[in-house]
Amino acid sequence: MSNDHDGVRDLLAAWAFGALPPAEERAVPGHLAECESCAAEAERLRETVRLLDGPGGNGTAARSTPGAPSAALRARPAAPRVAAHAAPYAAAVAGLRALLPEAEGRWGTPVVHDWDVHATVAHLLAADESLAGRLGIAARVPASPVAQDARWEDAWNRRTADVIAHEHGRMPEETVADWAAQAAALLAAPEAHDPERAARATMLMGVRLPVADHFVVRAFEAWIHTDDIGRALGLAVPPPPAVHLGQLVRLAVRILGLALGPTAPPVLFAVDGYEQWVLGSQDDPVRAELALDPIAFCLLVGGRHTPEEVPRRTAGDEDAARNVLERAASLSWL
Repeated sequence: MSNDHDGVRDLLAAWAFGALPPAEERAVPGHLAECESCAAEAERLRETVRLLDGPGGNGTAARSTPGAPSAALRARPAAPRVAAHAAPYAAAVAGLRALLPEAEGRWGTPVVHDWDVHATVAHLLAADESLAGRLGIAARVPASPVAQDARWEDAWNRRTADVIAHEHGRMPEETVADWAAQAAALLAAPEAHDPERAARATMLMGVRLPVADHFVVRAFEAWIHTDDIGRALGLAVPPPPAVHLGQLVRLAVRILGLALGPTAPPVLFAVDGYEQWVLGSQDDPVRAELALDPIAFCLLVGGRHTPEEVPRRTAGDEDAARNVLERAASLSWL
């Protein structure tokens, strides 16, 4: 595999985060010795890991000034070795675990919606619970009384409110411990290691996807809320590594395409650094072109940009392009 440029390049982010199985990990150094572009990308990814680890990687980083880069974060726990589909979630969990010590004494800092830092972690505890339950992992918070025929949005809103209320009656450190334990159980599940087991589809959050894709959804949400908490605390959180970001982007585009359906005015949609897609009707001429930066696109889908404010480049029918932006923004439940 050391001569397989594309194959090794796809492994680099997981390799930098320590999330490759041994056989694949052994293939990377030989290729890096032969390929300057991959070696440069590997160094960039290692720098991301060093930023998460803090100066010297020894967990003794001083608290930074507001807006400083994530070198201020304490040592990042090692991400467990998992299959490629679960690697973004493993890295996102490790990043949030690195950030949370900075919340000590500031758990009541407002973050997003009407949540403080403590409630945001409780929200993630609730959000991961759906996938955990599908994989046979017991819930860590008493069940909520929800009608069997309730819409998934109503059931989800009730559950997250109940979990937040429950966790506000506990110490923040206890909530963090339960969230981290549940995340560790997800990453220890056979489905996090076996792509064949993760290929089975299941309905969660109103969308039927393979379990592998639901792991990517969990990574997306963990990163969005890590960024939320970082902003609230005045700490810059690095974006996901390029390979992980690509997994988030491609899944978001697939879900956006499903949401638009086959009759929407066709738009040629591009995400910088990734592919182009025709969204909407495949039978009619393209009505508009729309291009976004990958981070901006993810923040739009995550509800952190509005269609009006998201940086974009457009050509052609503005209404058709706006339809894509509005549908992307409507996907957020975060």
